Amino acid sequence: MDFGRSDRWRLPTAIKILIAGGFGAGKTTMVGAVSETRTLRTEEVLTHVGMDIDDLTGVETKPTTTVVMDFGRITIRGDYMLYLFGTPGQERFWFVWDDLTMGALGAVVLADTRRLADCFPAIDYFERRETPFVVALNCFDGARPFTIGEVRKALNLEPEIPIVLCDARRRESGRDVLVTLVEHAMRWGATPVGTMS
Repeated sequence: MDFGRSDRWRLPTAIKILIAGGFGAGKTTMVGAVSETRTLRTEEVLTHVGMDIDDLTGVETKPTTTVVMDFGRITIRGDYMLYLFGTPGQERFWFVWDDLTMGALGAVVLADTRRLADCFPAIDYFERRETPFVVALNCFDGARPFTIGEVRKALNLEPEIPIVLCDARRRESGRDVLVTLVEHAMRWGATPVGTMS
């Protein structure tokens, strides 16, 4: 018998994608909405101890925060496996970003237009590392609508950086954002990590 590898048993190509952005922008929600598996979450309850550290303006009812990462997975036709890593949004947890970014094809910077300035650190981070990224405007209920042109100007983004509207609660919307990111990253010449072993 031939026990060598065959195409029939080929493992999928792994594609690592980060979901980043400011505190309360909807990163955990997006990973949970699009993942085909139960997501791994590292959330902790916000307490009075963090009141002097965490700016809850605009997200006063948020009860928890991600302290390490969120993790989810999507299979695409059996050939590709998207691994989604949601980053923590608060500055005190940014030290984990370097490890999470290693091997990533690109990133989604999720932006809350109520707190647009909160996504600047993520944009700066990916620009400095020359990591392909897209900006996804999470359309929160009751948030003042801004045009994509207004957001591009406010964030000082180059014309080639895609900005898309999304609803992080909806699987289809999150999927469309991920497709936009993968297409953008491929135009940059980025390649997946490789075949899983």
